[in-house]
Amino acid sequence: MKLTRKMVLSRAKASELHSVRKLNCWGSRLTDVSICREMPSLEVITLSVNSVSSLEPVSQCQQLSELYLRKNRIPSLAELFYLKGLPRLRVLWLAENPCCGTDPHRYRMTVLRNLPHLQKLDNQTVTEEELSRALMEGEEVTAPGGEGTGSGQPEMSYALSTADTAADTQQDTLSYGEETSVQGQLGLKSPSRDRFPSFSHREAVSSRKNRNNVLTAILLLLRELDAEGLEAVHQTVVSRLQALQKQEQQEDVE
Repeated sequence: MKLTRKMVLSRAKASELHSVRKLNCWGSRLTDVSICREMPSLEVITLSVNSVSSLEPVSQCQQLSELYLRKNRIPSLAELFYLKGLPRLRVLWLAENPCCGTDPHRYRMTVLRNLPHLQKLDNQTVTEEELSRALMEGEEVTAPGGEGTGSGQPEMSYALSTADTAADTQQDTLSYGEETSVQGQLGLKSPSRDRFPSFSHREAVSSRKNRNNVLTAILLLLRELDAEGLEAVHQTVVSRLQALQKQEQQEDVE
């Protein structure tokens, strides 16, 4: 699916592409995000859980500071070439892509060698020690389709590991880090991971995923509401809580 001008303006609540600063397209089955070339003011974009295979479209977004691409189809770390010209990029989430391969250390070192200004990679803070090690243990990448890396080794491309392939068969959910990040931005507490009924492990996992999906979807939608809309949501939540409390009291009496 192609990300269109209409979709962007609707989600960003903007009138022109050049004014879009934040865009959330999580789980939208996107394969083509070429329209990003027309958004020079873009600062934060969430493209996690899609089918994007190239980073070239965001290479024109000179104001980009946060890029979330977890669980897409980026085939090679050579795609990092397109991010090297983004001076403000500080946060990158690239986990669960084919380019990550089966060697987490090599992957992280290579990303940090090519993007040394990152402050957080895959929800983990980048340390000075890592940056120093990346200069020796990471590999310099060249443009996709080039002869290879600066070290003379083949272009950084890996196949999905068995674990990654198995993960693709499971229900797509926001990672815990992304989920809590969204909740934190809204000033809400993250739900406890222990507050679930004591039934089978499989049922517990399924219940947790469904609950977290619903909760995260609601939290993301809250971002789009104005003060009047939030007040309506608040009143509905209060009424719902009162109804649940009344139901619990009746069950206790019975």
